[in-house]
Amino acid sequence: MNFKELIEIDRKKRKTEDFQCTFLHYLEIVKSNPDICKLSHKRIYDIILEDEFEVLDTEENLRLRKIYGNEVLKKYNFFSKDFFGIDKTLMKIMNYFYSASMKGEESRQVLYLVGPVGSGKSSIVECIKKALEKSEDIYVLKGCPMREEPLHLIPKHLRGEFEKILGVKIEGDLCPVCKYRLKEEYNGEYERFMVEKSGFSIRSRKGIGIVPPVDPNNQDASALVGAVDISKMDLYPEDDPRVLSLNGAFNVSNRGLVEFIEVFKNDVEYLHSIITATQEKSIPSPGKAAMIYFDGVIIAHSNEAEWNKFKGDHTNEAILDRIVRIEVPYCLELNEEKKIYEKILKNSNFNVHIAPHTIDVAAMFAILTRLSPSVKVDLLTKLRIYNGEDIIDKGGTKRIDILELKEESGIKEGMSGISTRFIIKAIDNAICECKNSCINPLSIIESLIKSIKDLDIAEEDKKRYLSFIQDIIRKEYNKILENEINMAFIQGFKEGAETLFNNYLDNAEAYVNNSKIKDSITGEELEPDEKFMRSIEEKIGVSESSSKGFRMDVTSYMLYLLRKGGKIDYTCYEPLKEAIEKKLTFSAREISRIITKSKIRDKEQNEKYNSMLKEMEQNGYCTHCCEMVLNYAANNLWKD
Repeated sequence: MNFKELIEIDRKKRKTEDFQCTFLHYLEIVKSNPDICKLSHKRIYDIILEDEFEVLDTEENLRLRKIYGNEVLKKYNFFSKDFFGIDKTLMKIMNYFYSASMKGEESRQVLYLVGPVGSGKSSIVECIKKALEKSEDIYVLKGCPMREEPLHLIPKHLRGEFEKILGVKIEGDLCPVCKYRLKEEYNGEYERFMVEKSGFSIRSRKGIGIVPPVDPNNQDASALVGAVDISKMDLYPEDDPRVLSLNGAFNVSNRGLVEFIEVFKNDVEYLHSIITATQEKSIPSPGKAAMIYFDGVIIAHSNEAEWNKFKGDHTNEAILDRIVRIEVPYCLELNEEKKIYEKILKNSNFNVHIAPHTIDVAAMFAILTRLSPSVKVDLLTKLRIYNGEDIIDKGGTKRIDILELKEESGIKEGMSGISTRFIIKAIDNAICECKNSCINPLSIIESLIKSIKDLDIAEEDKKRYLSFIQDIIRKEYNKILENEINMAFIQGFKEGAETLFNNYLDNAEAYVNNSKIKDSITGEELEPDEKFMRSIEEKIGVSESSSKGFRMDVTSYMLYLLRKGGKIDYTCYEPLKEAIEKKLTFSAREISRIITKSKIRDKEQNEKYNSMLKEMEQNGYCTHCCEMVLNYAANNLWKD
């Protein structure tokens, strides 16, 4: 298909989609489908619910149960591709839309999102605006600057009868322009008034209005409610609707959405139209005309400093009383934070190899800066608990109540710290400076340190952020890297781990049940191998006196997983997983140190080294980053 054909097909399609009818015909359309005249909150709520949602079962998902306990968690598919780690915030937003769609008090309230920079406030609004643009067209009065609902034509004294026949509730009145046209053009015969279809568009200002911050010295209410067209004042009287230019943000966003960006940077007098727009669902008209009915979702957002300043002035009570405030904090779950960076990098045009643990390091730093200190645990342990990980202590899972940690931290946790944008810029800088189209944890750590030093923040905060990288993250990465290198030296590590796991499970089960094990080769019945079990248990500090309890915990947990239909492998019980990995890597540790540090290797050592390189490449390393991290390991992990 050539360009001309493509253009002509599209033009023909648009012509067939053009729709016009009389109001009388529109009534028949409403009668067959009353849902077409829904109000704005209901429209947006239905758009989001079109993609459905799933209720996450915390009973089945152990990680989620550790994070959320018995809370009901809904994951909305509409948001799931773009937003991570803020499901509870999105649930609150959906609760607002549900209540507003049912014409509850929220339908007469502003949805206000408050949070730190880069937490996703404007992205949430942008997501809803784009969904509106893709939604079905609505029916409007032809030529109406407010794109209003055609049912407004029905006189008040007849609305009760029409509502019964149509099965709808009619809300609102004609705007001054349409009132004039009904009288002058249609001689009051509203059944002849023409109705057309209209879509939503950000660029064309159709159903979506945007109000950016305005200079306090140059604030003009016409940006919100339109103005009087001075050029027509010589032609018509000042109270004639034909002089009105209804092109303000509230006018164009009728039946859709109006967004107030950094809302409280505006002077309060400029925002007074919000009061009537929410409570009375009407806005002032320019000049001397009557109030105009308004049906639109008002979403505002700003950072917390602006909110606190506005809230502190008691003269703003009228607006404050009309606000539903929802906090949009930073993500505090490591796994979800990583998804944010992966999504942004995927949408970019960068074409680089990213070594294992690179994104993990960046995400760990971001979350550490957002967590409040605790007297119960250190920050790294807190990070792991918030991520739903098990904390292993002396062979057992340490029970730390996440709710107690959150209570201790208070509601402000996640409302400060390093933003997602800062981390992404640091990653971008690392990519721009890389020489082999490859970034790794070391290059990210270096880039983060440079970026922090350039930050315009208090020296105390700067020192604290640098200590997170140098004292916590670097040490944690050293442990991860050493363990990974050790594992890479073991051929068929996973198979070996599974074999150890199955053998241990068989022995532990026989021990707990006071039974014997049948040898798979000879068929001989044997006593549980105490020496073998202890060789694994002692790797994580399980004492001889505690071994019975540990074995009972392992077998009962496996039985629980079986009942739930869960997958049983060596990774499913964290304490046993750690013990097995330590047993396997213990024998490899010394040889991995020697071979990695050695500059001259004999034939056998060279074979083992090459085998290790191959294993690491299968685990996601490229030749360059493998060489980089091994060189780092030789110089930093094994200095002795």
